[in-house]
Amino acid sequence: MPAEFAASAQALAQGYAQLMRKRLCLLLAMAIGLLLSVAADLSVGSTDLGWATLATAVFLPSQVPLETALIVQDLRLPYALMAVLVGVALSLAGAEMQTILNNPLASPFTLGVSSAAALGAALALVLGLGIPGLPEEAMVPVNTFVFAFASVLLLQATARARPGSRQILVLFGIALVFSCNALVALLQYVASPDALQQLVFWSMGSLARANWTKLQLLALVIACVLPFSLRAAWQLNVLRLGEERTLSFGIDLNRLRLASLLRVSLLAATAVAFTGTIGFVGLVGPHIARMLVGEDHRIFLPASALMGGLIMSLASIASKTLVPGTLLPVGIVTALVGVPLFVWLIFRSGARA
Repeated sequence: MPAEFAASAQALAQGYAQLMRKRLCLLLAMAIGLLLSVAADLSVGSTDLGWATLATAVFLPSQVPLETALIVQDLRLPYALMAVLVGVALSLAGAEMQTILNNPLASPFTLGVSSAAALGAALALVLGLGIPGLPEEAMVPVNTFVFAFASVLLLQATARARPGSRQILVLFGIALVFSCNALVALLQYVASPDALQQLVFWSMGSLARANWTKLQLLALVIACVLPFSLRAAWQLNVLRLGEERTLSFGIDLNRLRLASLLRVSLLAATAVAFTGTIGFVGLVGPHIARMLVGEDHRIFLPASALMGGLIMSLASIASKTLVPGTLLPVGIVTALVGVPLFVWLIFRSGARA
């Protein structure tokens, strides 16, 4: 009997090691796919640049003509990198939201964070309301961040008031979506034609406002949040086993949810502040990652981040190529892909129930 147990344990260990190798290989494949997608994104544009010229302009800009260096360094590279960082932030936020709420349809877009951000932008664009003393060009992103962050603070307050109740958080998020959308519609009704045009364009989600300062800020937020997300991976794994099992391990469920919502708020609010409303990336990315690597959050969270970056990078390419000569708002592209998948997820969840 001891020999049989030892053989069984060895077989389980070998199977687990093989599974982890497979998942790590999938992570590597995602990373390679992301790099290739970014390279393709850099090559797409009105000016035809060869691969050698692009590589030189990225790594040795002083050795190419000034016009080429400006096109790559000031236009294409910030655009392509912003697509990746926004996808990483939104998908990572969506992955944590789906776990802590145990809801496959949870994401910053579906629980009101993006709608609150749109309300902040509308107040700045239509009424000129914002933090006193801010320059005009900073009013929209700052308002957007403040309102998105405030929406998640409301979710946190709800979680604190009703600890352990996922349904209350989901219902509150849905109510927040409708409330903010109604207020935005009211502001659109009273807006001037110029302000209305700006608000509508912002709400479509665009990477055209990307620059190196915004890239550095978003990269800093991701770099600060990601280690804490990975540190909480084992607790999130236990949470997938059920709330009672989580409590039996001595995990403070309310504290876990509050910390996770804080990370989600920082990621989603910063991303939306710089690019506008981009939906469904935080919903689609985690689901694809889950299908590929499973529920182990040590692998699932990095996979979600990579998949979100890849989706946004591909959406960036599509926004430049779907209509020749026109740069479509990337939010339109993600919605076209995300809506059918969102409907499929609803029916899938209903069938499981």
